[in-house]
Amino acid sequence: MSGEQEVIRVAVVDDHPVFRLGMSALLASTPGLEVAGEAADADEAVRVAGLRQPQVVIMDLHLGDGRSGVEATREIVARYPGTGVLVVTMLDDDDSVFAALRAGARGYLLKGAAPGEVERAVRAVANGEVLLGPVIASRAIGFLSAGRTGGRAPFPELTDREREVLDLVAQGLGNVAVARRLTLSPKTVRNHLSNVLTKLQVADRGQAIQRAREAGLGQP
Repeated sequence: MSGEQEVIRVAVVDDHPVFRLGMSALLASTPGLEVAGEAADADEAVRVAGLRQPQVVIMDLHLGDGRSGVEATREIVARYPGTGVLVVTMLDDDDSVFAALRAGARGYLLKGAAPGEVERAVRAVANGEVLLGPVIASRAIGFLSAGRTGGRAPFPELTDREREVLDLVAQGLGNVAVARRLTLSPKTVRNHLSNVLTKLQVADRGQAIQRAREAGLGQP
């Protein structure tokens, strides 16, 4: 066994400069960890992951360019499989947690986690393990214990038909194709989509598709 410990390179992605600085300072002061770069938005996060090749990216879910940390996570994991993503965020709701995990994140902590907890999570993710903070782990266990069959569907405010329409739209189908698939009229599909936009409180079809994909819909 080598006496020299391999340094783990970590990139920090967050749109709040104070949090980025604080997290970078914590990592830089931890033996065996090194700050490989910082980013404030999703596009910059993907660029940093490609240029700096960190073993771990610490990722917030709310980013400043309109694209979410879930999207950035999915893209980084797809492009750079050697990089693990550790989500560190304020968001502890089910949709955020499971969207991040489905996107490929290997860790999930809440902001306010102790420095030792952050270090353990970084090392675990770099080692290919999955590490969830205590609150997130108990939420995940509760979800799994309930079982998928009786589990909560994404967007419970939608009817089954509205969710079906949203799923197909998120797969990239146009209204006519959705209507054909579900044996509905295009006008009925438009009405369902209008209800979806209202209930999800989004401005347009594109935002609805983004929300749907983050929640795991839209998979062919």
